[in-house]
Amino acid sequence: MNTTQNIILDFSHIYPEEIESQVKGLRRVDSSDIEGTDMYCTKDAEEEIRRRLSAYSPHGIHFLDNGNYHYVTKLFAEKITHPFSLVLYDHHSDMQTPLFPDMTSCGNWAAELLRKDRFLKQMVLVGPEQKSIEEIPPEFKGKLVCISMEEVDKHAVNRKLSEIKMDLPVYISIDKDVLNRDGARTNWNQGDMPLRILERLLLEVFEHQDVIGVDICGECSPLEPLQELLKDEKINKMTNDALYSFLSGLFQIFE
Repeated sequence: MNTTQNIILDFSHIYPEEIESQVKGLRRVDSSDIEGTDMYCTKDAEEEIRRRLSAYSPHGIHFLDNGNYHYVTKLFAEKITHPFSLVLYDHHSDMQTPLFPDMTSCGNWAAELLRKDRFLKQMVLVGPEQKSIEEIPPEFKGKLVCISMEEVDKHAVNRKLSEIKMDLPVYISIDKDVLNRDGARTNWNQGDMPLRILERLLLEVFEHQDVIGVDICGECSPLEPLQELLKDEKINKMTNDALYSFLSGLFQIFE
């Protein structure tokens, strides 16, 4: 298994075709031919994605396509075989009750991970609205620290620091729907976090904890009208470039 590999997990072909030749150290894993992956992931599809990721460790920077495939975070997290925490920047909790309980989905993967992963000792969820946090099932509260969008806006994040287990290594997952529309255009409703605030929060994690790896989802839908798609892709590319450069620099500084 590779020690570190920065990859694009390509389900919808939303990423530029030539991106691997333009960005040093980035490899594409084409998964567009796997059936049963969009929003809900069948057991067969999950096993095939797991097979295609078998050569890759959780270390590095991983792009996961749009938010419909955010459940792939669970597949990277299950590669971690020692106690860790997961820091999740997301405008949604991803802890909903699924319509199809026998399948992992983009809306329930975080709950499934909290419930089943024995090495996951804490999840820090940053960015949902307070009303969404209040809807999270109480069974998760013991392993969960929530920082609402409202608390981020009021710079009240420091109030929660005492609840975070700083001695644990951390895997970071970013859904760009946590950002405002100046920073990202996604296929889900979005929060209002500026990119500079997300970068400041990421820096604080790197400064205080050992970061195992990072994944990023939240692209737009390739089915948008062409004029809208071109505009949205341009904004997302700028943010992806900025995050890739920023995170690559942090990994170099704190390795």
